[in-house]
Order: sequence, then C-alpha cells, then structure tokens
Amino acid sequence: MAQLKFRLSANVSSYNPSAIELVLKQIIADKGTIRQTDEGFDVEAELEGESARDLNRMILSELRRAEKRTRIRSEWTSGNTVEKFFDYVPKGTRKA
Repeated sequence: MAQLKFRLSANVSSYNPSAIELVLKQIIADKGTIRQTDEGFDVEAELEGESARDLNRMILSELRRAEKRTRIRSEWTSGNTVEKFFDYVPKGTRKA
C-alpha cells in the first residue's frame, strides 16, 4: 500500500507527562511541534503512513509503553478527509 501524508492535530494527556515526553519527542522529532499543557501536550505534525488508524495506533502504543494511563484525542487530515480518534477508537470522518 502507498504511503500517504497525514497532518496530525492531537491532544495527548497522561497521569505522568514527563514519562511520555521523551517518547513523544522521538516520534515527532523534526516533523512538527509539541507544546506542553496542564494535562499533557498539544501536538501538530506531518507524518507518512498507510492509514490514519495505523499511525494513531503506533503513536499510542509507543506512549503507553512509557505510561499506561496515556490518552490521545487526534485528528488526522489527508487530502480532503479528516479522521478523528479517541485512543484506538475511530470517532468518525468528515470533509476537510
């Protein structure tokens, strides 16, 4: 399957934000920005992958290895489609 470009906009929260900060920085690296909030982090990035679901699953799985009580609310935009997720669960799609 072809690699698609996705624009990520996410809110990552955790009971221990410092535990996930390094992992999040490694995943996002120079592909976007990470801003710290009271509950965790706001993330804006551009990533490539086969699907939004696969990218979302990869990020959350990596973060949960560092801290099990981590949550992600994300929107993945590719072309004119936006896919929303809460943790691993898809919450719908809409036109961009």
